[in-house]
Amino acid sequence: MALPWTLHGDGKSVGAQEVVGPGERLSWPLTIGIGTQHVVAMFGATFLVPLITGFPPSTTLLFSGIGTLLFLMITGNKLPSYLGSSFAFIAPITAATASAGMGGALFGILAVGVLLAIVGVVVQLTGTGWIDRLMPPVVSGAIVALIGFNLAPVAKANFSAAPLTGVITLLAVILCTVLFRGILGRLSIFLGVIVGYVAAVIGGEVDFSKVASAEWVGLPPFTAPSNPFENPAVVFGVLPAFLPVVLVLIAENVGHIKGVAQMTDAKVNRLTGRALFADGLATMLAGFGGGSGTTTYGENIGVMAATRIYSTAAYWVAGLTAVLLGLSPKVGAVINTIPEGVLGGVTTALYGLIGVIGVKIWLDNKVDFSKPVNQFTAATALIIGVADFTLSAGTLTFNGIALGTIAAIVIYHLMTWLGRVRGTA
Repeated sequence: MALPWTLHGDGKSVGAQEVVGPGERLSWPLTIGIGTQHVVAMFGATFLVPLITGFPPSTTLLFSGIGTLLFLMITGNKLPSYLGSSFAFIAPITAATASAGMGGALFGILAVGVLLAIVGVVVQLTGTGWIDRLMPPVVSGAIVALIGFNLAPVAKANFSAAPLTGVITLLAVILCTVLFRGILGRLSIFLGVIVGYVAAVIGGEVDFSKVASAEWVGLPPFTAPSNPFENPAVVFGVLPAFLPVVLVLIAENVGHIKGVAQMTDAKVNRLTGRALFADGLATMLAGFGGGSGTTTYGENIGVMAATRIYSTAAYWVAGLTAVLLGLSPKVGAVINTIPEGVLGGVTTALYGLIGVIGVKIWLDNKVDFSKPVNQFTAATALIIGVADFTLSAGTLTFNGIALGTIAAIVIYHLMTWLGRVRGTA
């Protein structure tokens, strides 16, 4: 069977201004090299999510790789993208694990995947206009920002476990960002973890006892989601915390596709429905087996922007590499040795960066905060999310992320509608 890529030029070199499109590839040695670079770009963020949430890293890596391969197939090898662990799941997973165990958290991930897949089908049939109307920039920016800032107490708890290690890790992240350029600069989080980890080893904070006994090759641990009908009050009670994640994943996927379309071909926008469906399916599979939910990765867009190589062949290499890493229990055991102090240092920066991404959405779209509708939408949602307001309704409990998301959408559309009725909009 013929492979779906055509060779770009002689496959051995690329001119300074040349672009390698999604349907092209370089020679296989170069393609493998580019694919490995994508693995490095996604790895730092992808393994942090299971570390923070307590999920098995090797399982998450495995489903991340499988999800990427499914994404490429569903989008017909026309949309270069890597599906890594989504940070939007961290807060609801943390809350759900505390109240309903890992199985309850996996049920929430599964539910998000189902909803996202349904949205993908709807978008494929109707287009993306309704998404833009439901979540204009002031709303989507507020949702992303409050998710990041809502996680601040988690970062503080980890940081407090080993403050010196946390400071070393955070300082390393900042210095790597300032001192390095290109791919090293983009890997500042990953490099900061390495520096903090070395400091933790020197300080005697790392336990290697489980690494030696772990096999080099083997299946990762799999966990099934809880049966919602065995304990419906508890299991269904986690859903309000997870539902806002659907909105974040939609925003991330749509933004990713628009970015790729701008760098390659506007026709890529037609794949939005397929991309959402594929990410939903990948998240469903992760929820079924014990991995974290997925999303399209901006880190890999950065690699493409720097190299001008958009070949989906490189992403097949990245996906297959992630699957192989997921099949090594020893890799998972090593990742699990990273101590709390290191996580505290890196998440102090990381959670803040998630919040700043929301602010960036406002800036990029020139949101006018002189308008009361934008002021109240953002201000109310952020306070609810940062303070982690909670509301119980029967057996259901809504946390700050859920309530903040609802507030952002309702306040914006209510004030906009009233403004039109009064003729002041």
